[in-house]
Amino acid sequence: MPMKHRTAKFGIGEVVRHKVFPFRGVVFDVDPEFANSEDWWNAIPAEVRPAKDQPFYHLLAENDEAEYVAYVSEQNLEKDLSEEPLRNPQIQQIFVREQAGRYKPKSIFAH
Repeated sequence: MPMKHRTAKFGIGEVVRHKVFPFRGVVFDVDPEFANSEDWWNAIPAEVRPAKDQPFYHLLAENDEAEYVAYVSEQNLEKDLSEEPLRNPQIQQIFVREQAGRYKPKSIFAH
């Protein structure tokens, strides 16, 4: 079966927010389609489980309580327009804050 290529809606360094859950983060990697474990996939309740044939994003994420890494489908993300800085400490290791709402990878991490 030929692979369907889709263009990712969000890029590396873009700040996004989850549409359902109260967290946001900066994109640090993108998979063109689902590339996590079946156990991870099956842990998502079936009624909210996203399709696998879409981009998935690795985020340096945070909510009111914690900072963490999240793996989220494109259908569950939207651009974060708050322009509030993110506090996840890993962000400063990988990115430089460029302008409101965008981070630029430091040269040592650039492809």
